[in-house]
Amino acid sequence: MWLAVGALVLAQAGTPEARVVEYLKTHVAPGQRVLVSDLAGKVFTEPAERKALDRLFNLFFKLPPFIAQHQQQQGRPPTLVEISEQFALRVPGEADVLLRVLAADPRLPRFLERDPKSGEITKVDVPAIQAHPAFARGLERSLSGLEGRPAPPFTAHTYAGAEFNSATLARKPHLVYFWFTNCPPCMKTAPDLVALAKTHAARGFKVVTANADRLLDLDVSDAERTAYAAKLPGLTLLHATPEMQTAYAGVTVYPTLFFVDRKGMVVRQLVGHHEREELQAAFEQALE
Repeated sequence: MWLAVGALVLAQAGTPEARVVEYLKTHVAPGQRVLVSDLAGKVFTEPAERKALDRLFNLFFKLPPFIAQHQQQQGRPPTLVEISEQFALRVPGEADVLLRVLAADPRLPRFLERDPKSGEITKVDVPAIQAHPAFARGLERSLSGLEGRPAPPFTAHTYAGAEFNSATLARKPHLVYFWFTNCPPCMKTAPDLVALAKTHAARGFKVVTANADRLLDLDVSDAERTAYAAKLPGLTLLHATPEMQTAYAGVTVYPTLFFVDRKGMVVRQLVGHHEREELQAAFEQALE
């Protein structure tokens, strides 16, 4: 029944992602799964719309681990604004729609309580998320899954197109930093990383950044990335690859930072924004 989309919804001006969100606002029904195959085949037929639909539903299994991680680290649920910032959701009401899609799916446990007026999350059942097979392993790995293990090898390309191999980091303390352009918590973290990298450069410390714009299908131009790169002097700027993302604990929360010592072991894994003092302690731990 809910596939009977009105012409007005599809005719609304805006980006392809906005059109998908506006449709979902009207058609998400409690207890009824949102079937991407039906939407792609019967409602959204333009390639750009299908790409936007794929991006949104790729977030489906990333949201619960992020919410649980935030609750564990911050002692409170993330706000709708923080969810929007984390996943680059730019359409008004988009975070609310994704939470409604989660709540409507009968396959999933009810692990969230929300304020009926504001839509803000009021309570998170972290054990329910941890116990669900779709989320448990990813949540465990995203929080601390690589600490005490060898840093995975990787090959990626710089912004200029040159190949970069992690073998060049052998026997050097370093940081592998996953982020995306215009990510608010990343923008808070980056200046501290630049300052700390400069402070510890004489001791051989390297900071390698893995930009996830392409992984997340974000509409960010090379010119925008290049302009922002000017704010990150002294850092090695790479494009993250799917293989690199998978190797590094399947990163889904940004920023995520992996501090590696001279022996090539991950000694600290930080998720989300952290104050300079904690970053400094992680630098020192990798330098020991």
